[in-house]
Amino acid sequence: MSGAETTVSEIRNLSEQAYHRIRRDILLGELFPDDKLQIEAISERYGIGAVPVREALNRLSSEGLVERKSHRGFYVAPISISDLEELVKTRIWIESLALRESINHGDDAWEDELVVSCHQLARTQRRLPEEAGREISEEWEMRHKAFHMLLLDRCGSAWLLGFCSTLMDQAVRYRNLSMNTNPSKQRREGAPAEHQAILDAVLDHDAERACCRLAEHYRITLDGLKNVILAEQGAKYANLRHT
Repeated sequence: MSGAETTVSEIRNLSEQAYHRIRRDILLGELFPDDKLQIEAISERYGIGAVPVREALNRLSSEGLVERKSHRGFYVAPISISDLEELVKTRIWIESLALRESINHGDDAWEDELVVSCHQLARTQRRLPEEAGREISEEWEMRHKAFHMLLLDRCGSAWLLGFCSTLMDQAVRYRNLSMNTNPSKQRREGAPAEHQAILDAVLDHDAERACCRLAEHYRITLDGLKNVILAEQGAKYANLRHT
């Protein structure tokens, strides 16, 4: 392999590392909406060169997590109540379709996987109050997404699953931002019961009830996030008036 090929390979590997690390910090709410992502600062933060970082930011821009402004550089994508409402509405539409198809095509093995996944998620949530920190929070996020994606897994469309996964990641960002601005806030206590209600409906092969429970689960989460975001915006406005 030539030196040039080695360099290209190394850049691609570093670009992939930068992509995953920046993306993780955006989704976890550690990089905030509208933050300017200066190439030099990001390179220093992750110990990765400017070229791979720029490639990673361009990739994240295509996914909607980063915004590239003409002649101004890269910024963490903004958030808004209207965007969150549209996000939840779209998730309910397409995940209901995928869930119905999964129930129609699911088998015993799929149902067994769902039972195990739901149990693992509930067990992880019970550990949250005692094990505060990034590691347990990331584990919860991983298990939460795994359960929700598994619900849709038998829909028969890789395109649909990919779109659902992207929207889930956007929702994760809102949830973690709300928790980072209110560190005393834990995951919703009612969420495990809601997950179990969705699972019970799936196991009963009741697609209508399963979709209703899924939609209800997302709307309850939406209402909680809206309250946190509005409260934060109100606090910022009050601070501006007194400065």
